[in-house]
Amino acid sequence: MSFSQAVFANNRLLAALPHKDREQLLTHCEAVKLDSAQMLYRSGELIRHVYFPTGCLISLMRPVNDSAGLEVKLIGNEGVLGFTLMLGVDVTPFHALVHGSGPALRMTAPAFLDELEHSPALQQELKRYLYVTMTQLAQNAACTRYHVVEARLARWLLMTQDRAHSDHFHVTHELMAHMLGVRRVGITKAANSLLKQKFISYRRGDITILDRAGLETAACECYRADKDIYERILGEEHTFLPHYRDEPIAPHSYSSGMDGV
Repeated sequence: MSFSQAVFANNRLLAALPHKDREQLLTHCEAVKLDSAQMLYRSGELIRHVYFPTGCLISLMRPVNDSAGLEVKLIGNEGVLGFTLMLGVDVTPFHALVHGSGPALRMTAPAFLDELEHSPALQQELKRYLYVTMTQLAQNAACTRYHVVEARLARWLLMTQDRAHSDHFHVTHELMAHMLGVRRVGITKAANSLLKQKFISYRRGDITILDRAGLETAACECYRADKDIYERILGEEHTFLPHYRDEPIAPHSYSSGMDGV
């Protein structure tokens, strides 16, 4: 068994595919190690690879006024990066920055499109994921506008913990301010409040979640809304429609001569 096949279950989208579709897709994947702060995409660039995280965290950042911008989505082993190729668009609208180092499965854009053409189950799974992503992006926009920094920080810490699968991770005040699009002083004030309530411990960038239930009470309702929509559409109880399409979708044309990311 290849390393790629051994770790597929660590990505929920791949694990949910029927065995035959999953095994066929995995033949085109390679296992890679992504490093923290590695830039996988820059906004406006061609999507050359699709990534299925199995143990890393990837932040989608929307640049604003030539700055790095604001984080709009955090992707872990529940998701995939680059799936917008299925819409016939081979240019990314976001920066994709590795937020937490770890393994992933990577396949080239042409290989992904070929698998998409021949796998109705993959088409269905990614269309559901697209629906979830659109809903979560809208939720995040409302959260950024209406919720206070402390509640948003609590939500972000819970999201990071969920995807890191650990109570302990390293992140600085500067990075948290960058991700949430607020001033560092605002993050310091919010983090100190969570610290005083003993929901977290924090020292030199090392964060430990001490009281997850307490942190959930401090988070805005957007955290639960994000989880609920994922589980409702993509959770273990969802099933594949046996006759989802009469014909597979046509692949989007893609330029040849790809380089590595």
